Amino acid sequence: MSDEDKNPEDEFTEMLRQFLSGNSDLDPSKLASAAGLPSDPAAVAQLMQQLQKAMQHTGDGVDWKVALEAAQEIAAKDAVVISPASRSALEQALHVAELWLDEVTYVAELAATPRLLSRKEWATATMPVWTQLAEPVALSIADALTRVLKEQAPEELSGMMASASQLMRNIGGALFAMQLGQVVGQLSTEVVSGGDVGIPLLSEQQAALVPQNLDAFGEGLDIPVDQVQLYLSVREIAHARLFRHAKWLRLHMISSITEFARGISIDTDRLEELASGFDPSNPEELRQAMVSGALIPPKSDSQLQALARLETTLALVEGWVDVVTAAATVRLPKRDAVAETVRRRRATGGPAESAFSTLVGLELRPRRLREAAAMWQAVTDAVGAEMRDSLWSHPDLVPTSDDIDDPAALVARLLAGVPEPDEMDQAIEDFFREEEGGGAGDEPNPV
Repeated sequence: MSDEDKNPEDEFTEMLRQFLSGNSDLDPSKLASAAGLPSDPAAVAQLMQQLQKAMQHTGDGVDWKVALEAAQEIAAKDAVVISPASRSALEQALHVAELWLDEVTYVAELAATPRLLSRKEWATATMPVWTQLAEPVALSIADALTRVLKEQAPEELSGMMASASQLMRNIGGALFAMQLGQVVGQLSTEVVSGGDVGIPLLSEQQAALVPQNLDAFGEGLDIPVDQVQLYLSVREIAHARLFRHAKWLRLHMISSITEFARGISIDTDRLEELASGFDPSNPEELRQAMVSGALIPPKSDSQLQALARLETTLALVEGWVDVVTAAATVRLPKRDAVAETVRRRRATGGPAESAFSTLVGLELRPRRLREAAAMWQAVTDAVGAEMRDSLWSHPDLVPTSDDIDDPAALVARLLAGVPEPDEMDQAIEDFFREEEGGGAGDEPNPV
């Protein structure tokens, strides 16, 4: 075949294949480093394998199997099998937690039995939500990378880059997916339960504990292990029961996050600057830009407003869980010590949460948690648990940011009487109940 007959896309694809098969002067470890991934031989080999798969991917979206496989591999390292005695103790703690919550709440009971998950099982079960939250950003980065590479390519390669745009988009998406897999895999070694990060990661309002991480949580606290297990079991079941009771809440929260993520744009000027001066032998500047979030520009006014609403919802959920958990665990002598450990841990977060915030531009920790908890406590003291929990029955009744600022005004309104949702709102609520299967599990529990 003559040079004139060569297809630029085929030529570029062959060049990539040569690189990915190792028949190139370029060092694959440099690419791994630039992507913010480990550069040890095993990680580099995995990266090359995933990029080869990306070349064969024919869909428009990101191949999220890459993220799942990366997360599962990290989660499976240093795995500890739960002993029969520990399993029995945790199952008993979860059972007691249900009974204690029945005494202090009017929210629906769980339809499914709480689960005990390994780290790998947690990563697998939660990955669908993580990919849903991250996909808008992944597509934005992949599109921006493709556009910048086209613009920065030498003139003699411009036709080649234009022809291979889908291929480059797939590779950019694969790199992002691997980074997300690293984040979720690391999170699987830190979280103690399904609702530990605040958002509802498990479907069907499932409650779950991660025994290996729960054991690590209790190390060095000088608190009896059974009290730690009971306290964290109550927190997890309270969180899951709230989302089962307020059937609109999970969709509202996840939709708010994805709406926020869709508004994220990529700083192409910064990306072009990095691309034009990129030194393959020293990828540190590009790596720092990717892992620090420098490619995501400051939030727009609409994004800031959406973020404020989301933070309010997160704070309301976590504050309610705190208040209910405190009431349900009055029998535990070390309740306050465990609660303080939870608060400190939640305030600081972990390295994986920091990585997710830079990857997607979203902090998961609500800043107004203490104020929200104080508001829920004031409501409980003034009108009781039944009216407090009835506020979750419809989005129009849920307290607002202003209510967190002024709990006394909220209490005054509640004492004056809460307006009922109109007929349309009630029809929507009834629809959600039917979708969930309804039944006795949806009835409030008597105090």
